[in-house]
Amino acid sequence: MALSTSFTELFDVEYPIALAPMGGSAGGALTAAVSRGGGLGLLGSGTGDEDWLARELPVLADQGAGKPWGIGLWSWAVDDGVVARVLEHRPPAVMLSFGDPAPFVERIRSAGAALILQVTDLEEARRAVDLGADVIVAQGTEAGGHGARQGRSTLPFVPVVADLAAPVPVLAAGGIADGRGVAAALALGAAGVLLGTRFQATAEALVAPATARAIVDAGGESTERNRVLDIARGSRWPAQYTARTLGHPFLDAWRGREGELSAAPLPAQQEYQDAVARGTIPALPQWAGEGIDLIDDLPSAADLVATLAAQAETALARAAGR
Repeated sequence: MALSTSFTELFDVEYPIALAPMGGSAGGALTAAVSRGGGLGLLGSGTGDEDWLARELPVLADQGAGKPWGIGLWSWAVDDGVVARVLEHRPPAVMLSFGDPAPFVERIRSAGAALILQVTDLEEARRAVDLGADVIVAQGTEAGGHGARQGRSTLPFVPVVADLAAPVPVLAAGGIADGRGVAAALALGAAGVLLGTRFQATAEALVAPATARAIVDAGGESTERNRVLDIARGSRWPAQYTARTLGHPFLDAWRGREGELSAAPLPAQQEYQDAVARGTIPALPQWAGEGIDLIDDLPSAADLVATLAAQAETALARAAGR
């Protein structure tokens, strides 16, 4: 196993590559494909919605070939009852992101699941170590979807967290979309990577075809981190978390006026709903990270895992040769 790390050993997976549990889009088929491909698939449960899990878990069970997997939850959006119900499905791993994970740690540990905690700053990283995380994900601001408004870039953030957390395995997240990024993360001291946007552009992702195609066609300069779209669509996401998305008409209309929008959101929210009903905007923002320049196809996620690993091995060998 050329890319063996403490992360691959912990979960008995072939490659140090994990699927970001993207809320709603990392469904059973995508989770299963990543795990079958030799990585760790993480189901994007988010709020722990029972109906969504009832639909996606059988798909994962049917297609996962008995490989390791996990479930991701947003700490701010769940309570102890939700976590307890999720654990009834016996996930080998549970990842908590965005918010205080402390109320759920003991229940997860008691269930025998590995605890993965995502962090966006050093205070959160220290807290994750203190809580006894089995794996820590260091998310940089280049990441697509939600992250800390006052976060850090992936390149300087990951090695600091890796040093702080050692010997706990750290996964790098944010702006990584090919094997060179995987190799770079390993060189920075990470034990692997957590990829979101790259896996959104795969055959198994639960995204609209137009969104997958937009990720392939767009460039990193087309992404923008903001709260405008959360406010406009009436989302409950806490204000400290912004989201990196592709361009959107509401961003153009409200850029630089977030305070005004927050103070009187109802007219804009109605306008947003009307535009969705007319089909002039997608129902959901198109989450995308800065690494989308490196995405030019829509492969099977299982094949993609092996491709990323091969690219990483080549990059590491090339660097060693120099």
